[in-house]
Amino acid sequence: MKIAVASEEKNVSGHFGHCSNFNIFTTEGKSITSSENVVSPGHDHNLIEFLADRGVNVIISGGMGAGAREKFDAKGIEIVTGAQGVAKDAAQAFLDGSLVSDDSVCCRHEHAHECHEK
Repeated sequence: MKIAVASEEKNVSGHFGHCSNFNIFTTEGKSITSSENVVSPGHDHNLIEFLADRGVNVIISGGMGAGAREKFDAKGIEIVTGAQGVAKDAAQAFLDGSLVSDDSVCCRHEHAHECHEK
């Protein structure tokens, strides 16, 4: 399985579409076996296809808009929002079952957490 974490360097980004990079972790069972840091092609690029083409099964982010959520759902990619902290720790917490999505939806294109609605 591959887990992508929308990131700012090594930390989880507050908003999927505005992240500077993706930390992509390849896993086996509950272990991370390898990782790569991929620069985001930018918000105007089709980020869902960009990640799907890399074999991503799960996307982790602080927040995400409704449009991106719909596109990930259509691709069968699991979405986890509400994450924060170090990207690798978030990916491991997902594998351990301790990272639970808050299912929030960003209603504006800002990094502020006030934009999240459930």
